Amino acid sequence: MSWALCYDQGHCSFSMGSAYQFHSWRVFVVVCALPCVCAVVALTFMPESPRFFLEMGKHDEAWMVLKQIHDTNMRARGEPEKVFTVNRIKLPTHLDELVEMQSDSSNPVGQVLFMIRTELRGIWLTFMSCFNYPVKDNTIKLAFVWFTLSFGYYGLSVWFPDVIHHLQSDEYASRVKTHNNEHTEDFTFNFTLENQIHTNGVFVNDRFISMKLKSVTFIDSTFQNCYFDDVSTVGSLFKNCTFVEAFFYNTDIDDSKLVGSRVINSSFHHNKTGCQMTFDDDYSAYWVYFVNFVGTLAVLPGNIVSALLMDKIGRLSMLGGSMVLSGISCFFLWFGTSESMMIFMLCLYNGLSISAWNSLDVVTAELYPTDRRGTGFGFCNAMCKLAAVLGNLIFGSLVGITKTIPILLASAVLVGGGLVGLRLPDTRGHVLM
Repeated sequence: MSWALCYDQGHCSFSMGSAYQFHSWRVFVVVCALPCVCAVVALTFMPESPRFFLEMGKHDEAWMVLKQIHDTNMRARGEPEKVFTVNRIKLPTHLDELVEMQSDSSNPVGQVLFMIRTELRGIWLTFMSCFNYPVKDNTIKLAFVWFTLSFGYYGLSVWFPDVIHHLQSDEYASRVKTHNNEHTEDFTFNFTLENQIHTNGVFVNDRFISMKLKSVTFIDSTFQNCYFDDVSTVGSLFKNCTFVEAFFYNTDIDDSKLVGSRVINSSFHHNKTGCQMTFDDDYSAYWVYFVNFVGTLAVLPGNIVSALLMDKIGRLSMLGGSMVLSGISCFFLWFGTSESMMIFMLCLYNGLSISAWNSLDVVTAELYPTDRRGTGFGFCNAMCKLAAVLGNLIFGSLVGITKTIPILLASAVLVGGGLVGLRLPDTRGHVLM
């Protein structure tokens, strides 16, 4: 079974042999949407939060959800006989009650505007309360940890595959074969030419039939009375060449491949259209996706370890330790000179960093009281997305230029974020606010 990937006028498609062909970007979108669909289905089986029920005035439903949470936790702790009791529930202020506080003469439009202003004011006050005592220090520290972890993680996720691609390109370029001043006459080329440079060559009455030119460059060469039939090119160019009475049939050789070349008394018939590249022609295209897949697969052990050890070693130890170890693993990328070593370090980094992500989610949720938890978590996630954008821009601009700055930058921010994370209050075994 063979796979082919082509880009034609902005469209991308896969083909498997000759029996199956489909547009890969549509399949990619469908595959990416499947987890979201599964999440939506799973959400239908989850109860609403007790706070939401209280705000809606559904006190009995809120009590039932709290009892279900209590019973589940007690069974997990081996105390199923413990009875659920509620001494006091603080009811949140209803927005409708605030609206009713307006004058009875208020029109519906005024009530809607008042409701919007009240809602926005409530959001602003809740946001600002995240910077008030006693959670102000926690908010600043958490924002810093979220920013540094996201900056290093997403920055390196862009940088890793491209660095490996550059290693491949450098290794491929080191094996190029150079041919100078060659002269062929009445010869038939019906095989693949790959990774070659032909300079000052002369080709007379030669036939190029059913062949591929892969990363082949002809420089200052002359083709006289040559016949090209069913020729495909990948990364190949004719620079400053001269074609005299040449005949092209069913080829993809066009003006974009003829750089500074002269075409004299030559003809082109039934030119090929679209991209002729396949994964067999450009293995690095497949390799980039494979490296990302292996790196993503490496987070599975990290997820299992963090789930088993979260309560045993503590959230902060896992958060700080994972980030510091991730920073140290990044530093050793400095000595990576081969694809295998870079992939190993990528897997190690992803496996360590996922534990930091998991523990950071738990710590963030547990450090905020109920009335500020959603707002605080949302603010930290906003810092995360901002750092992801900056990381992609900064690390992406350094690909192929230097690896010193990305490595030192990622190592520094991860270690710094880990040390700050260790300064957060330990929430293990504490009652949530």
